Amino acid sequence: MPLMKALIINTDAVVPIPIPVMFNPPEYQLQKTNQFADVHVPGLGSSLLQFVQGNAQTLSMDLFFDSTDTGVDVRVFTELVIGLTAVNSETHAPPRLLFLWGSLIFPCILESVTQRFDYFNALGMPLRAKLSVTLKGYDLLESLLASIPLLSADRTKRHVFVEGETLQGIAAQEYGDPRQWRPIAEASGVDNPLTIRSGRGLTIPVLK
Repeated sequence: MPLMKALIINTDAVVPIPIPVMFNPPEYQLQKTNQFADVHVPGLGSSLLQFVQGNAQTLSMDLFFDSTDTGVDVRVFTELVIGLTAVNSETHAPPRLLFLWGSLIFPCILESVTQRFDYFNALGMPLRAKLSVTLKGYDLLESLLASIPLLSADRTKRHVFVEGETLQGIAAQEYGDPRQWRPIAEASGVDNPLTIRSGRGLTIPVLK
């Protein structure tokens, strides 16, 4: 049984019409990265690494288009994908998409696309193209918050405060509730949460 063709669906469209790829990509690449900050503490021989945030997952691949059998300008087909980078007049942003291929279900936006034409007819009209696309995962705020544990781990943890952080933000990351910053302040001996210096160690207690 042949593998079904991959589909790109504009989920922001009033009537979402799937855009099938002309040829399935021979491979694709999924990438997930995390962002860390260097915390410099005077007197230490090296900086400390502090986790800041996770970055959205990206999906990269090459899509091939060939219209040599019909003689139609191949851009008729590639523009269906290129058009997904256009800014929507209502949302003021490119559309949200859904990439479907077999078991791969990837909510995303089209972050970048590069066109390369490598075959032309006698008049110079392109008949074959390759699109190198990068799709960035699009996670809704509700799903991101739902993935945060409501309680901390069953043990006390340590956290090195980084300039720009707040106790509310740390509480949201650890407990899923920014209002739970007071237990951190009390366990860490913080009298004024607005005067915490970068590099200070904080205690993240277990919520009772």
